[in-house]
Amino acid sequence: MVQAYGADTGNDRAEPQRPGSGSRFRDLRDRWTPDRGIWRRGIVLAVCAVLLTLVMVLHAEIPNAIGNLGSLTETFLPWIGVFVPLLLILGLVRRSATALIALLLPVVVWLNLFGGLMFDKSGSGGDLTVATHNVNADNPDPAGTARQVAGSGADIIALEELPSGRVAAYEAALADRFPYHSVQGTVGLWSKYPMSSTRPVDIKMGWTRAMRSTVTTPKGEVAVYVAHLPSVRVKLHAGFTANQRDDSADALGEAIADERLGKVILLGDLNGTMNDRSLNEVTSQMRSTQGAAGDGFGFSWPASFPMARIDQIMVKGVEPKSSWTLPATDSDHLPIAARVAL
Repeated sequence: MVQAYGADTGNDRAEPQRPGSGSRFRDLRDRWTPDRGIWRRGIVLAVCAVLLTLVMVLHAEIPNAIGNLGSLTETFLPWIGVFVPLLLILGLVRRSATALIALLLPVVVWLNLFGGLMFDKSGSGGDLTVATHNVNADNPDPAGTARQVAGSGADIIALEELPSGRVAAYEAALADRFPYHSVQGTVGLWSKYPMSSTRPVDIKMGWTRAMRSTVTTPKGEVAVYVAHLPSVRVKLHAGFTANQRDDSADALGEAIADERLGKVILLGDLNGTMNDRSLNEVTSQMRSTQGAAGDGFGFSWPASFPMARIDQIMVKGVEPKSSWTLPATDSDHLPIAARVAL
């Protein structure tokens, strides 16, 4: 029999192909993400997210050789987190899965570094309340500022940037509540408890901006240091001008390391944050009351819109119980206070 052209003989019938794992993946991908560009778009945003992560993870490796860039980055390190919402918005606008997934990296690292500061770690108890305030040399109301800080209920108050012509106003405003006090150069210490062995501390500035005193509390002797480290500036031609501050921080750290008393409290304007490696001579041997027992970041400067915690209350051999910022005065810094257990 002659077979018609094109007739099916049964021998050349094609076998149906079974879908492989690759085709199954593509089917699922196409079903859930019909827009295949969702993975290709946003590569630049993803790279930016990775760069933010690297800055936070490797901030200690950023060199200070050029304009103290490392210290400048560490001073405002928590603010790197503000770029995360911006990248999130851009990722959503671009409809980029790649960018959104990459954004998880800086989120996880930021929470690991600073997430603990977002919660209230303050507790009850404590034997001593201390406060410190850079009052600003140009403060138009020194007496009012002093009374406002004293209203915090502090047992010990440190004041920095005291101009010689206005020391008497601060002394008069605090005399009733604090029978013991000493002013050394531009820093002063007021106490409800007896003070002894009071002396200036040389922080390599040429004039006195730091002091030390033994305060005899009902719980024993405590060495109290007050310091105002040199100011820093950001200049286009010089970068972060912090070299003099760094030298003073080293000298202050040496003085605290040589302290004979086991209980030490440092109060003052350090013009630097706990993250700044250049303050390591101080921060490596003391605890920040804000980090240990604070509620939030506790930014203290500038008072109009606080962006950094450069005013510090730090302790050694003393247990922080709570730490907080006080209401603004006529200064460009916020006062800060802490309660500690001796």
